[in-house]
Amino acid sequence: MIKTGDHLPDATLTESTEFGEACPVAPAKHSAAELAKGKRIVVFGLPGAFTPTCSAKHVPGYVAHLGDLKAKGVDEVWCMAVNDGYVMAAWGRDQKAIGKIRFFGDGSAELTKKLGLETDIPGMGIRCRRFSMFVDDGVVKQVNVEEAGKFEVSNAETMLKQLA
Repeated sequence: MIKTGDHLPDATLTESTEFGEACPVAPAKHSAAELAKGKRIVVFGLPGAFTPTCSAKHVPGYVAHLGDLKAKGVDEVWCMAVNDGYVMAAWGRDQKAIGKIRFFGDGSAELTKKLGLETDIPGMGIRCRRFSMFVDDGVVKQVNVEEAGKFEVSNAETMLKQLA
């Protein structure tokens, strides 16, 4: 499992921020390691888009505290899940968070597996454990991984305290 001091592993993530008439436009592919270079980022991962805790608490908390995080020197906040880029874009739009938080699809769980944070959820398949981390120029400075079914340490409030 990823730990403090490790480098963010490279993996391909997908992102779409533009929408056509019916759905997001084709997601662009990005290298996670390249995107993290020279930036201070907060990454939070969750089991899936449009799921209850993720939609009601996790994303809204980061949106609400985005200004506070930026005031502490955070350049970007990333939300990732084992969903495709289309779903992540639609969810980001539904959460009114596109352009505030970057919504990345990890459709094949490539980054999730490299982080050692995969879990098999009955009825959903391989998903990402709920977590948050602070990454500075590609180096992991803080990691918070939730126990199954919990939402206690990966929230924006915990990250803000850790960045103090």
